[in-house]
Amino acid sequence: MISNRKLFGLVLSGGKSTRMGEDKGLIAYHDMPQREFVYTILNSLCEQTFLSIRADQQKEVGSSYKTIVDTDEFSGPYNGLLSAHQSYPDAAWLVLACDLPLMDKKGIEELISQRDSSKMATTFADIKDPLPEPLCAIWEPDGLRASIAYLEGARAAGARKFLIDSDVKLVFPERPEVLLNANSKSDYEEAILKLNT
Repeated sequence: MISNRKLFGLVLSGGKSTRMGEDKGLIAYHDMPQREFVYTILNSLCEQTFLSIRADQQKEVGSSYKTIVDTDEFSGPYNGLLSAHQSYPDAAWLVLACDLPLMDKKGIEELISQRDSSKMATTFADIKDPLPEPLCAIWEPDGLRASIAYLEGARAAGARKFLIDSDVKLVFPERPEVLLNANSKSDYEEAILKLNT
C-alpha cells in the first residue's frame, strides 16, 4: 500500500563518526561527499529533502542544501529523525544514513515501491539477519509519534528496538549488498572494493 501522504527525505549526517576517524558524510565514494550523493538521490524521489546535521556543521553545508539541525533532545540517530519529525510532524520520512555507500537510486525506489503506510514504518532488512534497519526506512508520522512516547518510558531506547517491538513492514532488498554499513576503515575498504568490481 503506497500512501499519498507527503514523503520527505532525510539524510542522517550528524553523527560524530568516531570509529571511522573522519566525517562519514564527507567521504567521496561517488565523486562527491556521500551526504550530498544521498541527498541528490532522495531529492529526486521525495517532495522535499533535508540534511540532518549538528549545529556545528551548519557553516560547512552549501546553501543549495536544505538542513534540519539536531535539537539534541534525543539520543543517537533518534536525534536527527525526531528533530525532523518535530519540524514537519505530518510528513512521512524516508531516512537514509550517510554510511551506506552501496545504496543507490534503484535500491531506494525498491523501498518506496514496497511502502505500507498502515504500518509504523517500512524498513529494509537483511534476509540472513532479519532485523529492521531504522536508518534505511520510511517512517510514518504515527510511528514517529509513537517513538516519542516509547522513549519516555523505555530503558533501552533505540530506534531498532522500537521497530522490533512495533508493527512494521520488512523489505528484503533484491541486492543485499546495498545494506553494507561503512563505520570503520576496514568497512570503507570493503565498500571501495565492491564499488570497483
